[in-house]
Amino acid sequence: MTSFENGYSYFRSSAAAFSGADSSGAFVESVDAEIDKLIRDLNSMEYFRTATDKLKGDAFEFWHAGTFNVNAALHESTSRVAVDRSHDLGSVDISSNFGTRFGLKDYSDGVLSAKAQAMSVFQRFKEYQSHGGQSSLDEYLAKNGYTDFDTILNDPIYSGQVRVIPKGQLEEAALWLRRMIATESSRRPEQVKRYEETLALLDDKLSDRNGAESIPLTEEDSRRLAELAKRGEADATELGLTANELFKYDVIIKQAAKAGLTAATISLVLKVAPEIYKAIRHLIECGEIDEEQYKQIGYAAVSGGAEGFVRGSVSAAITTCCKSGLLGAALKGVDPTFVATATVITMNTLKNAYSVAVGKKSRADLANDLIRDTYLSACSLIAGGVSQGLIHIPVLGYMLGSFVGSVFGSFTYDVGYKAAVSFCVDTGFTMFGLVKQDFVLPKEIIEQIGISTFDYETFEAETFKPESFQFESFECDTFEPETLGITYLRRGVIGVSRIGYTT
Repeated sequence: MTSFENGYSYFRSSAAAFSGADSSGAFVESVDAEIDKLIRDLNSMEYFRTATDKLKGDAFEFWHAGTFNVNAALHESTSRVAVDRSHDLGSVDISSNFGTRFGLKDYSDGVLSAKAQAMSVFQRFKEYQSHGGQSSLDEYLAKNGYTDFDTILNDPIYSGQVRVIPKGQLEEAALWLRRMIATESSRRPEQVKRYEETLALLDDKLSDRNGAESIPLTEEDSRRLAELAKRGEADATELGLTANELFKYDVIIKQAAKAGLTAATISLVLKVAPEIYKAIRHLIECGEIDEEQYKQIGYAAVSGGAEGFVRGSVSAAITTCCKSGLLGAALKGVDPTFVATATVITMNTLKNAYSVAVGKKSRADLANDLIRDTYLSACSLIAGGVSQGLIHIPVLGYMLGSFVGSVFGSFTYDVGYKAAVSFCVDTGFTMFGLVKQDFVLPKEIIEQIGISTFDYETFEAETFKPESFQFESFECDTFEPETLGITYLRRGVIGVSRIGYTT
């Protein structure tokens, strides 16, 4: 292949691996960002003088919102929730970007939690009066945005909201709500609506119904969480929000497969594009379609997509394990570009090693390819980093620089390799064993100087030759003057990384 083809081939391989590594790096960073936000929100309550029994409700809200967002990031979902921190009548505790509103209550048992979630507007007014409120019912309702006074008194305050209560209380709460529905059906039918709605919307976690969920929390755990938050000691490790807890192998495999599909698309395009260009050029020059070229396009599409998927998914899985800390804290800060580079070099070496094993390549070829890949990797990394600094577009900036660096590196490598081989021709240097020096004279020269040679015994099958005759012909006698034959030998390249005598 030419220098440009070698450089382009390396760029195609590295682009697929970089795409997978970069997407996985961004994936892990998004999860880490949500974990960090949850810890900051909890520790923002440090030194609060609020009693733990009241503060645990705030901790309960932050926990559910935070763990939902962490879980959504793990599933690469766009769903997100936020704690509203509003204390208005019937206000939403946690809002979302997918249309669901959540109201949370954290009481000591299921009955108390269910009562709080099913409270009517009129009950809240009576509670307001018991705490010294002086407004009349009409004033109270108007102040809180209610206009249709006659029809809303028995409505639940948290109408339309998913009612979230502590873990372990669902069964007790549901039992009490069913009992109240049965009791009020015959006694006060107007009260039944708020109990039925509360029962229908009761849950112990936040969910977008598409896989993203919060982690349920018991009342005792929310109390302990509030105490940690008051001391500013909420910690991801203590709360179980670590790599070992979150990044299960099914998550890593799923993310790697998704990254691999993107990498396969990129690799397919980069491999098919040159073949399409050749087909179009042939059509323009010859005015006809070459069937073989279109077969090559199909083969390039299949092989390019498969190879790209493998490189992308492998680099994605390695990056996820490194960035998440599964492979140790020392590798959490690894740059995805280095993971991609290591993946390309390793997979190319394995591919070449297989060719050596089946006899398609020599060890010298394997070593030469490894050195080439290492050099091209350095050029690609340097140029990609410079380009990313100049073109502030994620992925694209780096890939443009990587392409230029790969092609430039291929040209400079070939120039340097030719110079090194010329030096080996002149000096006999083997370049640490990478160049083989052959000092055996060519067979033609040996025969020319009169040294007898022989071939290994071979078996030849007997053949039948029919009798034939020739017409008699006249031939003139000729003679040749005696001359001195001189053959000049020189050292030169007689094979890949192989130097010997040539004439």
